[in-house]
Amino acid sequence: MSRSMTAHSRKMQLVTAGAMIGLLTAGAAWAAQTTAVNPPDFSSDGAAWIATSQDYIAAQTGPKPVTSDPAHPFVPNGRGAQPTYRIADVTNPNLKPWAVEQMKKTNETVLKGGIGYTARSSCMAAGVPDFMLFIVEPVYFIQTPKEVLIIYTGNNETRHIHMNAEHDRNARPTFYGDSIGHYEGDTLVVDTVKLNAKTYVDNYSTPHTEKLHVMERWKLIDGGKTLEVSFTADDPDTFNQPWSGIQRYRRVQPEPLQEEPCAENNTALFDYHIPQAEKPDF
Repeated sequence: MSRSMTAHSRKMQLVTAGAMIGLLTAGAAWAAQTTAVNPPDFSSDGAAWIATSQDYIAAQTGPKPVTSDPAHPFVPNGRGAQPTYRIADVTNPNLKPWAVEQMKKTNETVLKGGIGYTARSSCMAAGVPDFMLFIVEPVYFIQTPKEVLIIYTGNNETRHIHMNAEHDRNARPTFYGDSIGHYEGDTLVVDTVKLNAKTYVDNYSTPHTEKLHVMERWKLIDGGKTLEVSFTADDPDTFNQPWSGIQRYRRVQPEPLQEEPCAENNTALFDYHIPQAEKPDF
């Protein structure tokens, strides 16, 4: 064997050894954090979670989320009656006047036979907190010491939560904003800011501004069979007071995580405002 080959072999051994040490160090760091903090494991046994409510569950105290107009109750699919689109109850006292006027126009459009758009029906990013109202398809969690990913399998919508970090002051507003998180005992706490104003906070087309600030608390209940998230949304330009809501997810058998392009072939019958590229990517 030549000297160059011998030197190369030793170099590769050192690189391999370094890589192994790196993996062991990362594993030790994760083990140390797990032992010290004992964070909840939302992905144990490959768990997947499906939202159980199409609208937020109201918190026991404080201002309530927007709900359906009592004169035009929302009828979802599978109830043995003609399904309807949502008509928002704009008498909710927590809404600022500009939001009421915008929502009235949306209501009028639907009452005249128009479509009640939602983020899911339009293949749009839902933002926060509307992400919690994605139903039918399961949600998966990927947890590491530095980041938590929450993945909705429909359209592969993904939230990135940076752990034990600080907000990026230079971040520009985006659909899912700037989310930082930490564990408080058995609860994942998420703080989200820098959300753009292109989304709604719910399925009733309730708008918001870029001042929206959302705090979430994710926790396993019912012996690990249910995942509950309680949240508070604060936007002083849209709501008179911060308001709170709850969503619960049921544990289901995990399925292979596959790519699902929501927008394909969905414009044949109706225009749901699905975004379309003006030119091919390649």
